[in-house]
Amino acid sequence: MALSIGIVGLPNVGKSTLFNALNGGGAEAANYPFCTIDPNVGLVKVPDSRMDALAKIVSPQAMQHAVVEFVDIAGLVAGAASGEGLGNKFLANIRECSAIAHVGRCFDDENVTHVSNAIDPLADIEIIDTELMLKDMESMQKAVERTIKTTKSGNKDALALLAVQERVLKGLEDGVTVRRQDLSNDDFDKIKDYCLLTGKPVLYIANVDDGSLPDGNAYVEKVRAFAAEEGAEVAIVSAQIEAELAEMDDESKTEFLSDLGLEEPGLNTVIRAAYSLLNLITYFTAGVKEVRAWTIHIGDTAPKAAAVIHNDFEKGFIRAETIAYEDFVNLGGEAKSKEAGKMRLEGKEYIVQDGDVLHFRFNV
Repeated sequence: MALSIGIVGLPNVGKSTLFNALNGGGAEAANYPFCTIDPNVGLVKVPDSRMDALAKIVSPQAMQHAVVEFVDIAGLVAGAASGEGLGNKFLANIRECSAIAHVGRCFDDENVTHVSNAIDPLADIEIIDTELMLKDMESMQKAVERTIKTTKSGNKDALALLAVQERVLKGLEDGVTVRRQDLSNDDFDKIKDYCLLTGKPVLYIANVDDGSLPDGNAYVEKVRAFAAEEGAEVAIVSAQIEAELAEMDDESKTEFLSDLGLEEPGLNTVIRAAYSLLNLITYFTAGVKEVRAWTIHIGDTAPKAAAVIHNDFEKGFIRAETIAYEDFVNLGGEAKSKEAGKMRLEGKEYIVQDGDVLHFRFNV
């Protein structure tokens, strides 16, 4: 499953610095607006210590972590949707993303300029949401016009679709993002093909100074309160600290984190928050050739999980040989887990659990 997250924010809030830390470099970061001319795309391994524990047992030839794709676009400013700055040019690049990560500045530093000359993360969120809503309005207006043409014949499906489209458009015109419009799952299904930007789940990343790690500050509390209203996740990071960590070896990184009173890099919390936001979990396949992590949704059945490997696995699914991660590690692998009666044969109705170690049987 491809997990793609679009990074948005005002200029100079730390977007590209954070992207560099995630991706190990590549995005230009400078103290002036619009330094990101082209969108930057990077694949980041999902940190998971369980992979190492599995590898110690099976000694695989290769390890394949789950990955997250991050797309960093130019900083948005007021008027971006109508062509101000460079943001409008690249909004299309995040339409296909699974979620949006909104990086907000939650620190004071007179040496780093702010486009509004004031630090107010909620005002920044409002600017970004407004520009994304304007882009969504443009999409919905065109959609309504197309659907109206098909309703002239009395098509019931078209009439039902039009009702949802007009409701969403009215909400946007009233300044309400799609995710705050209390749409039903059925309503969301009707408009999902439009890839509306304000309908995507949002992860708010509060970029703080190192003195505000790990719990945040007054700016972060405002972001938390805002995010809670829409069930969004908040991750606290210091983009500058993460950039420094990205340049260190493992030993130096551990020492540096310890000095800061941190157990792990903030980027780990970003990825975990993204998984939580999108209701994602991980299962594993573990053998001599490869230990690999696979990303699925909470509630996916075994055949759905198998389809992540290959569609044919779902079509010809017979059963899933299943071992819980804890049993696999504590007992020392597949053979010993089987001897202890901890390997289960699960059928098509089985709901895969986070950490399951699976081996699928299927007909070609």
